[in-house]
Amino acid sequence: MAETKTTVTAATAKASSHQPKKSSNLFAALAVPICLVIGFLFFFYVLGNPANFQGNNPEAHPIDSGIGKWFGTVYKGGLVVPVLISVLLICLTFVIERFLYLAKAKGKFSGSELVRKVQYHLANKNVDAALAECDKQKGSVGNVLKAGLKKYKEMVTNSELDTEQKILTIKNEIEETTALELPMMEKNLVFLSTIASVATLLGLFGTVLGMIKAFSAMSSGGAPDSAQLALGISEALINTALGIGTSAIAIIMYNYFTTNIDSITYAIDESGFTLTQSFAANHK
Repeated sequence: MAETKTTVTAATAKASSHQPKKSSNLFAALAVPICLVIGFLFFFYVLGNPANFQGNNPEAHPIDSGIGKWFGTVYKGGLVVPVLISVLLICLTFVIERFLYLAKAKGKFSGSELVRKVQYHLANKNVDAALAECDKQKGSVGNVLKAGLKKYKEMVTNSELDTEQKILTIKNEIEETTALELPMMEKNLVFLSTIASVATLLGLFGTVLGMIKAFSAMSSGGAPDSAQLALGISEALINTALGIGTSAIAIIMYNYFTTNIDSITYAIDESGFTLTQSFAANHK
């Protein structure tokens, strides 16, 4: 009987978490190709706009002033540039997505504040008021505490289990809910950690291609082709800048998000400890 109940509970939990995971997977599956398409379109139709070049010729030098000068200069970075632009867009997309999700996961107020409020209500043996505080918080800590408090309330009236078994049941409920919350907070961070490495390598690849052009211009017979030499060096530096810049954004934001997740995780652990300790103190 107990095994059947556990199976039903697990199935319910999986069913309730299926939709958010499915939506998140769909977002990731669509975001990458869309960013790739936008990156290449931006490269060819915005950066490569003939108006950005002297004589309206994309093969010529960029114009001397204005934003068109910068667009034309970046366009001269070669075919690795649209890939780097796409990677930058993917990075920014997942930065925004994780920022919005973690802002929601933090809730209306901090997890530590919620724990203090719940601790106060439990000391007064007012479980319903504690549950109301979880509903107000609307974050990951609130979700975990709410699940634990429901089990807490159930254990108060349970006459079949002893105190140790009741505490273990509450603890298991908290752990199960936490196991559903944490993966959703960490989801898609793999894109940022991958971009942090890949962007640098792509930038280096573009740099090598640019330097090959530069040295080819220097090795040509007679006087070196100064225009081709400058073009090769420019291509190398543009790719280096884009690669390093994208990698820096990915590293900084990845560390920012993991720090926030660690903070939320600590608050969840604190809430679980508070709940079990309160039950042990109030129901000896």
